[in-house]
Amino acid sequence: MASWSEFAADEPRLADAIRLLMQQYGPGFGYLATVRPDGGPRVHPVSPVITDDGLYCFVIDSPKRRDLERDGRYALHSFPPEESDDEAYVAGRAWPVTDDATVARLALAARAAPQVDWRLFEFTIEVAMLSRRGHANPEVPGAHGGVPAVQVWLDPATTAPQAQRPASLAAHSARRARCAA
Repeated sequence: MASWSEFAADEPRLADAIRLLMQQYGPGFGYLATVRPDGGPRVHPVSPVITDDGLYCFVIDSPKRRDLERDGRYALHSFPPEESDDEAYVAGRAWPVTDDATVARLALAARAAPQVDWRLFEFTIEVAMLSRRGHANPEVPGAHGGVPAVQVWLDPATTAPQAQRPASLAAHSARRARCAA
């Protein structure tokens, strides 16, 4: 699965639009879906942190953190804007970040309280989706006066046959293994 930076390099306009929806109220805000031990869904409000390097989330000791630690699959959906029914969605796998420098840098930037029992996760991207609805402005890309305009990105590394996957996937997998260690 792709990192946020790999996704943004491949589809910069889509990544920018998703970032805008996730951060429309200032700090990130969205709904995180995880997989319960019985296989059912669990949904939680969260504050994702999007940087040029990655998509992250500080997760306190909770059922959602135990879900991510046990399974790792996630979906993240934007909070709906007041002026439209636009929505953004990303899904993939979450990995604990163990690099102390990365954790410290993001904790400082996101003002994560050091006394709280949280863990930082990086979310990789397997699929990203942006849906725009109800725009009357013809200058807005994808505006169709109420008819949804949907853009979907699928990670080429996970959809391509194994032999055709890019070499960068091996580097990303190695980095992901270090983060999970």
